[in-house]
Amino acid sequence: MSATFDFEHDEDYPAFRERATGTNVNEQTLLATDYLNHFNEVVMTLEMLADMPELLEEAKAWKPKDYKDHFRDSTIADKELAIEAYDHAPPKFKVPFEQNIDKINHLITTSVERLETDIQNGDMDLVRVNAQALSQVIQRLMDMCSANIHGSETTMDQADIDILIGAAPQQSASSGNQADIDALFD
Repeated sequence: MSATFDFEHDEDYPAFRERATGTNVNEQTLLATDYLNHFNEVVMTLEMLADMPELLEEAKAWKPKDYKDHFRDSTIADKELAIEAYDHAPPKFKVPFEQNIDKINHLITTSVERLETDIQNGDMDLVRVNAQALSQVIQRLMDMCSANIHGSETTMDQADIDILIGAAPQQSASSGNQADIDALFD
């Protein structure tokens, strides 16, 4: 069976495609959606901070974890394949995926810092507004990662992120401003 592909890939790509058939690893991109679970819990934690500020320590304990490390610690059946296949994922899909992951990692880290400041200032309405806005942008980036995993080359431009943050409800006058939120992405 000889297949042709309209994108760059290494010589082992066809064999990994075959191995990925019927598994949790996408047979076109050689990426797996299970990696996004690394972000789901912290996003839910951020969204609950206004009602449960004691969860801040849990949010602060979250650390970025690269793709292979996530699967090394995973219990999914196809974890070894996910680890091995990652090095053979075509750049057409892997590069935008990694760019989106970098943005998510940065945004989560800076969001936790921002929300910690908001909590320390005691403005729980502001915590709620900021947590909601930041979580929505993180979720949007995760959606883009999911699209990458399923064969899209999409990334989110910084301008798009700024627009989403700018569309969030305005903060109270006693606290930061839109420039403070925009600085989370610098």
